[in-house]
Amino acid sequence: MPQQGRFFGRVVIGLGLLAWVIQPAAADKRRIISIGGSVTEIVYALGAGSRLVAVDQTSLHPPEAQDLPDVGYLRALSAEPILSLAPDLVLVEADAGPPDVLTQLAGAGVTVARMPDEPDIGGVQAKIRKVAAALGLADKGAELARQVGEDHALVIAQIGTVQSQPRVMFVLSAGRGAPLVAGEGTSAQAIIGLAGGRNAISGFPDYRPLSPEAGVAASPDVILVTDRTMRLLGGIEGLLTLPGIVGTPAADSRRIVSIDGLLLLGFGPRTPEAVATLAEALHPGLEVARR
Repeated sequence: MPQQGRFFGRVVIGLGLLAWVIQPAAADKRRIISIGGSVTEIVYALGAGSRLVAVDQTSLHPPEAQDLPDVGYLRALSAEPILSLAPDLVLVEADAGPPDVLTQLAGAGVTVARMPDEPDIGGVQAKIRKVAAALGLADKGAELARQVGEDHALVIAQIGTVQSQPRVMFVLSAGRGAPLVAGEGTSAQAIIGLAGGRNAISGFPDYRPLSPEAGVAASPDVILVTDRTMRLLGGIEGLLTLPGIVGTPAADSRRIVSIDGLLLLGFGPRTPEAVATLAEALHPGLEVARR
């Protein structure tokens, strides 16, 4: 009997070791949906893109993400398209919703992992680490967060040598109604500050419609837009005809900067590149070395 006990003990231990060995492989096969462009970028940067079964409409980078099924827009989700893909993990950016849809997903047995979203490099690193933890890739997450932090520090050190701080007005258009301008506490203000500029708009938070009076009073040196806004407004000529932009120093000098929206505002792993790109546009003659 003692020998049989030892035999069965060894079998149990062996099975336990086998389970421990195969657990990471099993985790790799989890069906994952990523909702939010920056979260999707992080999944791919961690080498886990092959585990995705769907993404949302804001997940445009890397390009292969656009080949996956689309479950809708980040802030206007519906549970049915998501549940139809039988995911067991849904990664969502902080502003994904509506909340009742996320509650419905959790009630159906789907793990919903909401990511932090602070528009600074510490927030980017926290987001990377949390995505990595949800994927069971904590070590890779720590390494990616470290690398992004180092790249950011390199860029910021070069921008610190610039003396001027141009006034920048960020204009956003969704193709309907008056364009919006970014106020205080927005990701647009954050990226402008990191790139060595100043937000020309103050006195209110978030985004508000651009009025002629507010635009002229802001007196921006530079108008900053996303590539999508530029297209929706009909290019530079269309942008320069907008009330609130006409008559500003930026319009008179035609200093219009257009950058990919996800790169500019996503605060994902490409944030150092976004800061460098915007800094070069705001400070003519500046060349920012990237790693």
